[in-house]
Amino acid sequence: MPITASAKKALRQSWRRRMRNLARKEAYKHTAKKLKKLIAAGKKEEAAALIPPLYKTLDKAAKTHAIKKNKASRLKSRLTKLLNRTPKT
Repeated sequence: MPITASAKKALRQSWRRRMRNLARKEAYKHTAKKLKKLIAAGKKEEAAALIPPLYKTLDKAAKTHAIKKNKASRLKSRLTKLLNRTPKT
């Protein structure tokens, strides 16, 4: 446990930041999971409607340094490619 006041404050700050980062990571993971389920079910139109919210959550996570910029870009690319490969039904 921290002893000095500055160490206690640093612990509080790091805990808050960790919670914020985890919330942002969970947000994009949840959206990506929903997108993959819709693609697997063959619901391409509904999956396409999820692309803008997915991009938004990934960009927000990258902007706030919860994830790296290239990871966000890579995930956007792969999920969009996955959507485009599926046949339209």
